Amino acid sequence: MSVIPLKNKEGVARMREACAIAATVLEQLKPLVRAGVTTQDLEEAGRDWIARLGARSACYGYQHGSRRYPAHTCISVNEEVVHGIPSFKRVLREGDIVSLDIVVWKDGYVGDNAFTVPVGPVSSALGKLLRISREALDLGIKQAQVGNRVGDISHAIQQFCEANGFSVVRDMVGHGVGVSMHEPPEIPNFGRKGTGDKIKSGMTLAIEPMVNMGAYKTKTLSDGWTVVAADGSPSAHFEHTVLTTDKGPEILTLPRPIV
Repeated sequence: MSVIPLKNKEGVARMREACAIAATVLEQLKPLVRAGVTTQDLEEAGRDWIARLGARSACYGYQHGSRRYPAHTCISVNEEVVHGIPSFKRVLREGDIVSLDIVVWKDGYVGDNAFTVPVGPVSSALGKLLRISREALDLGIKQAQVGNRVGDISHAIQQFCEANGFSVVRDMVGHGVGVSMHEPPEIPNFGRKGTGDKIKSGMTLAIEPMVNMGAYKTKTLSDGWTVVAADGSPSAHFEHTVLTTDKGPEILTLPRPIV
């Protein structure tokens, strides 16, 4: 089992601030998702909102192997699961679905959240994919109870998605989050009840179902970042950062009103 950081009172306070900013940026971007907009337009709006709220992107310059991520946001369209790189060449069309993944640093702590937005009316099949993926996140969060195990979160997400005819991505997982973007434990979206690390009070967990309409296998494009469904099927991604407490899980990534 991994050693999972537990947040003290100060750490929780800083996590609340970072997560509120991440959630507020995400909330500001959602209504900008419409036909004719480019993913780079969304990137620039996200970059500006992060700066306006006194934070910085945890994505920009993030290093994986020899590559550094070149944008402030991750924007993934249709079959793109995660880590889509914004571009002026990618113009949104009615019927698309767009995952907005916003991760920020603030005073040494990270807030992380994601939401998949439809571009105008979408097909009933895509509507179901979005609904089930969002509900799977809620079910996973409910299992983040002190005394449970990570596998209880994983199992709840997998069973619900598969019972509704979808598959959960296995190459990418949720994770702890705090002073870095990725901390222990890993939180797969598949697994067995009663397995994995035991959940204790004071954990901050990024729970994030990534759900494909087709098979669960993925591949990474030649840019070294963009992960897509291997069969080209649409994919949805929803994420919250959650604090575990003796009173139950608390969602930290809730937006603040803009004054």
